[in-house]
Amino acid sequence: MNENKRERKFLKGFKSIQSTIFVAVSVLVLCAVLAATAVSVRYTNSTVYENSAIYTQTIIHQLNQNVDSYITYMDNIASVIAKSQDAYQLLYQRIGEDEAVKEGHRKRLLEQFSTILKGRDDICNIGIVQKDGVMLINSGYQATNPDLDLSTQEWYTNAVDNYNQYCLSSSHVQHVIKGQRPWVITLSREVHNFYGTGNSDGVVFIDLNYSAISELCDQNSIGDKGYVFILDQNGNIVYHPSQQQLYNELQTENIDIVMNADTDTVVTGEGDDEKIYTLARSEITGWTIVGCMNMAELLKSSKEANNIYVMTAIVLVVIAMLISSFIARSITLPIQKLRDSMERVQEGDFKAADDLVIPSQNEIGSLTTSFNVMTHKIEDLMAQNVHEQELKRKSELKALQSQINPHFLYNTLDSIIWMAEGKKYEDVVLMTASLARLLRQSISNEDETVLIGQEIQYVKSYLTIQKMRYKDKLEFEINVDPSINSVHIVKLVLQPIVENAIYHGLKYKESKGMLTVNGYQKDENAVIEIADDGVGMDEDKIKDFIKKLYANVLVLDSGARGATTSFVENGQGDVLIAWENEAYLSVKDYPDDYEIVTPSISILAQPSVAIIDSVVDKKGTRETATEYLNYLYSDEAQRIAGDNYYRPSNEDILKEYADTFDLNVNLVTIDDFGGWTKAQETHFADGGVFDQIYEE
Repeated sequence: MNENKRERKFLKGFKSIQSTIFVAVSVLVLCAVLAATAVSVRYTNSTVYENSAIYTQTIIHQLNQNVDSYITYMDNIASVIAKSQDAYQLLYQRIGEDEAVKEGHRKRLLEQFSTILKGRDDICNIGIVQKDGVMLINSGYQATNPDLDLSTQEWYTNAVDNYNQYCLSSSHVQHVIKGQRPWVITLSREVHNFYGTGNSDGVVFIDLNYSAISELCDQNSIGDKGYVFILDQNGNIVYHPSQQQLYNELQTENIDIVMNADTDTVVTGEGDDEKIYTLARSEITGWTIVGCMNMAELLKSSKEANNIYVMTAIVLVVIAMLISSFIARSITLPIQKLRDSMERVQEGDFKAADDLVIPSQNEIGSLTTSFNVMTHKIEDLMAQNVHEQELKRKSELKALQSQINPHFLYNTLDSIIWMAEGKKYEDVVLMTASLARLLRQSISNEDETVLIGQEIQYVKSYLTIQKMRYKDKLEFEINVDPSINSVHIVKLVLQPIVENAIYHGLKYKESKGMLTVNGYQKDENAVIEIADDGVGMDEDKIKDFIKKLYANVLVLDSGARGATTSFVENGQGDVLIAWENEAYLSVKDYPDDYEIVTPSISILAQPSVAIIDSVVDKKGTRETATEYLNYLYSDEAQRIAGDNYYRPSNEDILKEYADTFDLNVNLVTIDDFGGWTKAQETHFADGGVFDQIYEE
């Protein structure tokens, strides 16, 4: 019992991260020293084996890359010749073509062969051959072997059977030139007959000196007794330093074991005959590069003490990693929870602080407690700010509704005076009555909304006064469907729009202008249109208007989520222009606080989803990416999108969400504005419209 108490007391002593890490490191060092001193009697060969295997693998892979590069380079030479017009015309000359032209093709090819042979000592023969046809080899003056039957030559038949790709033979004796029988490796490529002239297919071939491959292999040393050999995809020997002995059965090689190996390293034999084969398979040539080392040679230079210390160090490292991992997790897990909670709070979820419970008594626990207290205070302040902003909005709206432009009132009274002086008593009565109705509407009715019929009467009174003031400038018509007169609308919302139409549209028109107010019902909505035939707005005025609009933006967030948080969570601003799904999610979370207004025309902006060939080919994920892309447009995925307030692109499924989305909105696309490239250059590039209108 006392022992357990002492243990708990000891553990409680570590109340800081610094002391915990210090003790852990001290224990690890002590354990390492004790273990290194104690382990001194046993040893292992694994380190020597692993290091040798890695070293051999590095050499073999490097050799594999060198061979691939060499063969690729030779294929480039063959491909250039195979795809040349001279080779094609020479092999598949059409009936009636001039022999002189054919001789020109032949001469240029021979010049090309000569240039290649002079610059490459590793090329034994180069030529273009055709069964029962062209036989153009090297300089063209060497006699070909009259007994040569191309149909029996593997390098020829493989090239003909494999269109548009090169073929490599294993090492063999080449006898295309009379009196010569060099030991070579042949690279061949078909020249396909697209003319359909009946000629048999031609083949470009390059005989590589066996010594070229031998030199590449001999440059890589893997020990005194180690060696490298190459097998083709069928297990035939392409190169072996003891190839003659193998052919004479004086030496054997474990080719079947190598070809059937599932790993890059294979161990065979026992005792002094134990060998390590290290493999590297080329995807370009299909060859397998094999490095062979003798196990006895590897172990000859190793020392027992070195093996003991190495094995001890490995064990200590593993133990240290495990202990460090455990300690790091115990330290960082609370920090990660605190970080996640901070991110949720940053996104506006202040309830995250209630979910965060870290019972630790160290600095992290204290920090968590302080964070929770701070979060609750911020939440209270934000709630207070939202309430104050709501009161401010209502007071501003009431002040706006109750005010009448002093200049308008002065000019109206002045007009009444000069009409009275001119004894235009009927006009005086009409203007005075209209002004009285305006004043009554603006100072009466504490409600924020009125009926459309009342608002139209207010606008009519205003326009009556303005028409009497601007007799030669203004005519107006009001056509409102009586069915919408009982619909509620924000009080005094139409008069400022009408006023703007007069002062910014009709006032500067030289002739009399017409202002029309039309009201009608469209589907379930009441629509009011105010139009004038005034001078309109030029581009400078439009920019000035947008600039003034931006001047009223309290917070210009960098993204839709941040803007929604500023408006919904922080109560900043009066109106939020947002993506459709952001608006619906906000109303879902706060059904009684916000209302969605869908404009009659909007822009359809859909994220692009595409498969990037270079990426999926590099990662080998084309099939997965294609399946995911196809799934996005399946019925199931479209319904998932609709459930999360993303407008489905499938029209039939979109109709299922008619209760959610306004299907009557006129959606335009970026193509209506000239495409993304033009929009970027015009509005968002350096010095574009956005830079011109927006100022910090």
